[in-house]
Amino acid sequence: MYHRINRILFYTALLIFIRISVSAAEPQKIFRMTKQIDFDGSPFEDAWNEPEHLPLVMHRPDFGSRPSEVSEVMITYDEEFLWVGARLFTKDPQSIRSTSKKRDEQSRNSDAFAIILDTFDDNENALAFGTMPSGLRFDYTVANDANMSSGAAPGTPGGGTMNISWNTFWDVKTSRDDKGWYVEMRIPFSSLRFQPSGDKVTMGLIINRAISYRNELDTYPEIDPKYGMMASIKPSLAAPIEFADVRPGKPVYVSPYTKAGYTSDNTLNNEGTDYVSDKSPHFDAGLDVKYNLTSNLTMDLTVNTDFAQVEADDQQVNLTRYSLFFPEKRLFFQERSSIFSYNLGGPSDMFYSRRIGIEDGTPIRIYGGAKVIGRAGKWDIGFLDMQTEVFDTVPSNNFGVARLRRQVFNPNSYVGGLVTSKAGADGSYDLSYGLDGIIRIFGDDYLDLKLAQNFNNNKDFDLTSMTPTFLRTNWERRSDKGFSYNLTYSYSGEQFDPQIGFLRYTGVQGFESEFRYGWLPGSESRVFRTSVTLQANRISRLADGRIENITLSPGYEIFTKSGLGGIFMLKYNQEGVKEDFNLTDEVMVLAGDYSFYSFEAMIFTPQSKPYSSMIMLSSGQYYDGNKFSVMVSPVMSISQSLQITGGYQYSYVNFKEREQKLISHVINMKVLYMFNTKLSASMLVQYNNSDNVLVGNFRLRYNPKEGNDFYLVYDENRNTGDSHMLPEPPSYYSRSVVVKYTHTFRL
Repeated sequence: MYHRINRILFYTALLIFIRISVSAAEPQKIFRMTKQIDFDGSPFEDAWNEPEHLPLVMHRPDFGSRPSEVSEVMITYDEEFLWVGARLFTKDPQSIRSTSKKRDEQSRNSDAFAIILDTFDDNENALAFGTMPSGLRFDYTVANDANMSSGAAPGTPGGGTMNISWNTFWDVKTSRDDKGWYVEMRIPFSSLRFQPSGDKVTMGLIINRAISYRNELDTYPEIDPKYGMMASIKPSLAAPIEFADVRPGKPVYVSPYTKAGYTSDNTLNNEGTDYVSDKSPHFDAGLDVKYNLTSNLTMDLTVNTDFAQVEADDQQVNLTRYSLFFPEKRLFFQERSSIFSYNLGGPSDMFYSRRIGIEDGTPIRIYGGAKVIGRAGKWDIGFLDMQTEVFDTVPSNNFGVARLRRQVFNPNSYVGGLVTSKAGADGSYDLSYGLDGIIRIFGDDYLDLKLAQNFNNNKDFDLTSMTPTFLRTNWERRSDKGFSYNLTYSYSGEQFDPQIGFLRYTGVQGFESEFRYGWLPGSESRVFRTSVTLQANRISRLADGRIENITLSPGYEIFTKSGLGGIFMLKYNQEGVKEDFNLTDEVMVLAGDYSFYSFEAMIFTPQSKPYSSMIMLSSGQYYDGNKFSVMVSPVMSISQSLQITGGYQYSYVNFKEREQKLISHVINMKVLYMFNTKLSASMLVQYNNSDNVLVGNFRLRYNPKEGNDFYLVYDENRNTGDSHMLPEPPSYYSRSVVVKYTHTFRL
């Protein structure tokens, strides 16, 4: 084992020293305005005639073609703000689609305009600001160079590619007439986080214009779609722009909140003989502070942190022997969260922020904490510290994370390290640390290296041992055109288990691979992109050397220019189940070795239409039985004010020889009514027959400006099970109503 690992480390270490020459394009100089702008959503003042127009090129459906509509986009700035103006002309004004007023809307069934700013010019991270004809605001962060194949799933601490939960302070106004629709954006430099060099600031810029009725996306600069579905927001492809004499202030944002509510809970007593009712009012208050230490370093402080307004997690059915992953939705953990990512493959990460303040799905009070994030020179910097209260048998815990990464060799390569700690008031502790590097070797080929260890008060501290050690080497070619691949070797020691991370499994090693050949047929075809794939994985257990999982899966993908698409896969699985695991109380998979085949498909209807859907289908053998499941996720934009989204998942598992059967229905529906871009009401209903629970959530939100929020939230978990059970379940398990107001002061 040591010889194999040493060989891997030796050859990968040689590759670290391979350097490539990067010819940087000359930055486009952005000139300071000399005249005032009337911020009204109509960019026709004399001030907008001074900047030159930035030319857009069609990204899809016909890459490189002249856009079907004329766009005039201008950028300028003054002492405090970055200003963006856009004249988005349209031959037929009736074709302009505006289907939402929702904050952070990300649908493709509306016309849209956005800018993506690589504010640190690091070729990996970016901030996006966008709008639609209704004047709504959406903003998000981009991480991992928008690379979906890097292993980080959306919603992980690293956010995968897009983190739409991130918000910051900025404004936008729109207008429209019979010639098109128009945009004015006003973004404070204090919201951008950048790094001056002398009196110059260099950033990367991407502009996106979506024309919904044509399923068209135009970009500046020209961006080749061979880089995948997220190519249009990829920071490494941004055009460099340069500002002179930008000196932002250092505002302090102080955001106190007050909260009042009433809760009624029915919980099973310790003996399991009856349900106990607890009804109580509650009042609370807290404080968040944001301070720009410098233009490139930000500090956040929080006292008595509260997340009462966060939406409930989506119901899921677990048909695997591994833990379910739930994404982070709490705002305090969102800003530039990718700094803290140390991806271990798939959704696994050495830092999973939901370990802080949540225990088995139940919120735990967070007394407070601090976070510092930013960039200094070529270094990415992140520090986080949080303290939680005592909860039942769980002691008060302190959680700490420290992250450093440095750009090396070329603009697309980094090396760094992460340290995480959990220290309990009862003397328990857990410490994890790791070194990592991502190296752009040549062209679109990247090498990702990780070496980590984990220790706690129940383990002997031995740096030379492999049992608390994690090792991963990944080589991938990031391209959807031509031949590409993703090759991974990973080793996870039997005692490697970071307590503030998310780990799918431990005590395993193996190889995972994906080979792909893709085509972009061009303007003469109705097909936008298509590819054939082959996945081959082999994971074995360290304890006995037996197979944990083997997968061989050929697949085919196709997406048309209209937006219709599908992914189809045949799967051969070998599974080594070491211990029995339950799907329900009555249905289980027995320990043993299994081989089985299945078919999976994902079908997408055009998202540019007011009504769209995604359909997921799985059918075939399943361990010593059979499985069929289907999930349908429709989106209906009834009007600019009314949106309905839903989901239905049906799962049928049958172990015929053992006479065990599972039939599962998970239903959810969300109705959103938007009175305007500031006031909205939403209702979420979820039903899961496996748990016999109906979950309801109602939220009224008034957001007159960024940082000022009023919420009225009602939650209910209702029992739908057998009333003849003993003890007899209550009609509901919990109900709560909360009123919360947050007001932000800028000092």
